[in-house]
Amino acid sequence: MDNNSVDGSVEMVRQKFPKVHIISNIENVGFSKANNQAIKIAQGEYILLLNPDTVVEEDTFSKIVDFMDAHSDAGGLGVKMIDGSGRFLPESKRGLPTPTVAFYKIFGLSALFPKSKTFGKYHLGYLDKDEVHEVEVLAGAFMVLRKSVLHKIGLLDEDFFMYGEDIDISYRIIKAGYKNYYFPETRIIHYKGESTKKSSVNYVFVFYNAMIIFARKHFSRKNAELFTFIIRIAIYLRAGAAIAIRFASRIFLPLLDVALLLAGMYFLKNYWSQNLGVNYPSDYILFVVPSYIFIWIISVYFSGGYDKPIRFEKIIRGLVTGTIFILVAYALLPETYRFSRAMLLMGSIWASIEMLSTRLLLNLFKLREFALDSNARKRLLIVGEEDEANRVLSLLKMSETSHNFIGFIPPPHSSPTNQKIQPSNLQPFFLGTIDKFKEIVQVYGIDEIIFCARDIASNNIINCMSTIAAKEVEYKIAPPESMFIIGSSSVNNAGELYVIDINSISSRKNKRNKRLMDILTSIFILLLSPFLFWFQRNPLRFFRNIFLTLSGKYAWVGYYKSENISTTQLPQIKNGVLSPIHAFKDSNLDEATLSRLNSLYAKDYHIYTDMNILRKGWKELGN
Repeated sequence: MDNNSVDGSVEMVRQKFPKVHIISNIENVGFSKANNQAIKIAQGEYILLLNPDTVVEEDTFSKIVDFMDAHSDAGGLGVKMIDGSGRFLPESKRGLPTPTVAFYKIFGLSALFPKSKTFGKYHLGYLDKDEVHEVEVLAGAFMVLRKSVLHKIGLLDEDFFMYGEDIDISYRIIKAGYKNYYFPETRIIHYKGESTKKSSVNYVFVFYNAMIIFARKHFSRKNAELFTFIIRIAIYLRAGAAIAIRFASRIFLPLLDVALLLAGMYFLKNYWSQNLGVNYPSDYILFVVPSYIFIWIISVYFSGGYDKPIRFEKIIRGLVTGTIFILVAYALLPETYRFSRAMLLMGSIWASIEMLSTRLLLNLFKLREFALDSNARKRLLIVGEEDEANRVLSLLKMSETSHNFIGFIPPPHSSPTNQKIQPSNLQPFFLGTIDKFKEIVQVYGIDEIIFCARDIASNNIINCMSTIAAKEVEYKIAPPESMFIIGSSSVNNAGELYVIDINSISSRKNKRNKRLMDILTSIFILLLSPFLFWFQRNPLRFFRNIFLTLSGKYAWVGYYKSENISTTQLPQIKNGVLSPIHAFKDSNLDEATLSRLNSLYAKDYHIYTDMNILRKGWKELGN
């Protein structure tokens, strides 16, 4: 079952597993409806709902079937889940979110007293996570359901789009006289992707509205109204907090720079006035200095100075560019509007000192958000055979990621060989055996570990992750014969995807540069529009495209699109007025060539590519 995914997984499954029955929806119909499509045609005694962002142990399925066979009263079953850092996920076992339980959860009492039988009922923190228990609610990420029970209670409720359906069906199982079991004798890794970012406003609204649907369906009218009231308060509080946190994280550093730059420029102006007798008009600090600061901040932003991790050369480049722009504009101004050039140059020096020293100080507090690029290189350990470890290193090198490779550990029942590996031999990087995994990680200060799935079983991977379950260590898995490495360290992180992209259009730098080019090009085209519109087939649409591109709804260049050419596997960008086809005189290209042009545009993007397409397709700007 596939809900219109864009990662090419449907095509991959069809090629590698042709006997598998795939339901491929042309739109995202939601978790419940899509799973019901599969349940209706399933032939087995048990149904397993399993998220795609999971890794299971080799014996997981045999263990859960044996348990269900041995417990005829079991209507549903969930397992022990860990996240991408090896930490236990408390949602592996949950209680029913009654109004009181929801109140304790929403207002933080369950977090303050997780082991309390009164306040800790949401995640049942008072139950041992390593023992089998009867629980009220199972997690939809891994939920085993007895098919005969589903015939009695009905399928997943399709009123729930993404969240809440697991709570609903768990409760219906109990009401029908069956039991839900938490079964920790097998484990899964649940990475949790973009759809479950708990800091997002979308998550807040979708999740809590699902809780309202559940309350109205199962609680009495009085309790449902109370529950709805509590949930609506939670929505406003959580959504407001999510917006505030996101805004603050993005604006904190620029605002700090503005405040310190303004204070510094004010001090310099007073010093210059008192010691050198230079007089400045009252409007200087109110209008001129803020203009300088605005240009410096914008220049630093577009040069990548606010990207993470922090790189000093990008900050300096942005300040130099901004200063040159100000000097050029300064030279073009009338004499009466030209203020002290010395103040401008001193201000640029202060801007450099302020921005570099501020980031150095923030970095001293070991905040990852303000890590310097030199400190951001992760100390990497690879667990796998020597040849596969070498392949993973090659992938990382081609994907242009920054790592400090410390060494590798061979998998269980293996030892480093003397086999010659091309292009290099990893023998000097052998750190020890897998039984010393924890000591090796601690001694060498490892903060990122990549497991080679070809060489090490899932249960061994999970054992290693559980040995060191810490935020500071990130775990990733390299599938065999694959060109990507996957992993995520927390629910708020969708995970890094290391792929071989030469210069992907989805990178932050390229998205920013592409947007900047669209704005500047739109202004330039607008200035030339009295001349250009005579050459356009559709002059009205020409002007419409200018303003749609300025507003950000369109881009001047995007993918070539048609009914027979799919771009779902490429990074998503705005629809373009022009496409790579406009760089060629011959527009009668076959579909395979057009697809390759789209792929090349996405994977090896340069701003000069857009400029070349615009230069050759300027008569088609009214498309």
